[in-house]
Amino acid sequence: MVRARLRSWGRSARNVLICALLTVGGASIATADVFRAEFREATNRYGHRVLGETPEWGVLHLWFTDGTNVSLRLPHDRVFEDLAPRLVDVTGDGQNEVVVVESHLEQGARLSVYGRHGLITATPYIGRKFRWLAPVALADLDGDGAVELAYIDRPHLAQTLRVWRYKDGQLREVTHALGLTNHRIGWAYIIGGLRSCDRGPEMVLATGDWQDVVALRLVNNRLDTRVLGPWLGPASMAAALRCEG
Repeated sequence: MVRARLRSWGRSARNVLICALLTVGGASIATADVFRAEFREATNRYGHRVLGETPEWGVLHLWFTDGTNVSLRLPHDRVFEDLAPRLVDVTGDGQNEVVVVESHLEQGARLSVYGRHGLITATPYIGRKFRWLAPVALADLDGDGAVELAYIDRPHLAQTLRVWRYKDGQLREVTHALGLTNHRIGWAYIIGGLRSCDRGPEMVLATGDWQDVVALRLVNNRLDTRVLGPWLGPASMAAALRCEG
């Protein structure tokens, strides 16, 4: 998954315990940018294991350019169910936010955006435990200046690409498309992602039956889809991301 720059939505940090671990005197918190993030404290309290042996996590740790670092600890009913945090400027203020897959023990996964003080915004939970989503792209997909967040909702079941846009402090679903995937149960990786070849930003995915590799462009809030070639394993996806298809 190609890294982008993000920030985001919402105002509910009350369920997250924030622990400031280091503060440099005189540093300006308002202008500090997050430049590194990692998951910590592996936990077995959910036990979905959709990513194979990849752990689920209880803490998100952030490092800032002013020399401070912060741990964001989830309550017991949530885990981070993801490979790695993604740094992206979602809000368009020139500073990073952190985008992660976060799962509720009873309501399944959502895509969440975090900052220094906790949760900024998130998509709705899928609504059922052991239901997951796999990120695809975090970028301005249509050139309008607003950042879109795209993921596959239940890549093994619903196989639905959902595209959300952050604008005016809110996250709204823009469009969706059926019959697409980017993950198989047990894979410790997510295939596909975002490329920019001769047609501008395109999301690259597999069809839900694992027959073809396809590219999708967001145009006028609709998805323009074309087949790039047959699915011949992860190597065919990697070639497409290199604009070789």
